[in-house]
Amino acid sequence: MNFTGAEITAWVGSFLWPLFRIAGMVMAAPVFGARTIPVRIRTAFAVLLAMVIAPSLPSVPVIDIFNPLSLLIVAQQILIGVVMGFTLQLVMSAVITGGQAVALQMGLGFSLMVDPQNGVQVPVLSQFYILMVLLVYLSLNGHLILIEVMVDSFTILPIGHSLMPESLWQLVNWAGLIFSGAVAIALPAIASLLIINIAFGVMTRAAPQLNIFAIGFPITLTLGFALVLFTLPSVIPHATNMFNSAYQMLKQLLVGIP
Repeated sequence: MNFTGAEITAWVGSFLWPLFRIAGMVMAAPVFGARTIPVRIRTAFAVLLAMVIAPSLPSVPVIDIFNPLSLLIVAQQILIGVVMGFTLQLVMSAVITGGQAVALQMGLGFSLMVDPQNGVQVPVLSQFYILMVLLVYLSLNGHLILIEVMVDSFTILPIGHSLMPESLWQLVNWAGLIFSGAVAIALPAIASLLIINIAFGVMTRAAPQLNIFAIGFPITLTLGFALVLFTLPSVIPHATNMFNSAYQMLKQLLVGIP
């Protein structure tokens, strides 16, 4: 069998160009891009996913791999994949921020542990929230929906096309709005703990001889845990709404709707 150079280039490009977009998504998305997963496993998963997806994708432009234009296409595909994964990563960051605000208010800001998703230290309460939200994300098949959106992106935004600058600016604005979800998660506990601190302030003025620091910390910590227990059911709906908003934002970014 004889193959021409154009046929080989077309065959390699049909697998290589989607691979860069998929690899960018895998490296940046929640669960797939966790620091606890070795880079080799993430790379192998991206290659396997590209092998499964590539045959069902629309035809890709035939471009010589050693052409300088191919570097631009590689950068475009990596950027699109990273944006898709980063959009969902913002939801996780919002949950971490909400848990951190509650932890600081109740006196748990000093208790830190390493977040396996991002490899940074976060309060224990934030780690508890993020693990719970990750379980909800997996139970709702959020990772499968992300792969489905990835497959659809090759039809909506074919290889050779890039994201519009307006779309990237829209993502920046949406990132500010998504952190309102962190406020919604933390607001009930923060408001309650604020009332408790005001009560301690009144006690200090009424009885200056009372060592408020000795009794205030254990009381705040105990009531903080109770408030976390009572407000925990409200975290799930907020996280679900943020994930739905993230998927809608992804579709708008790919289509280019302002």
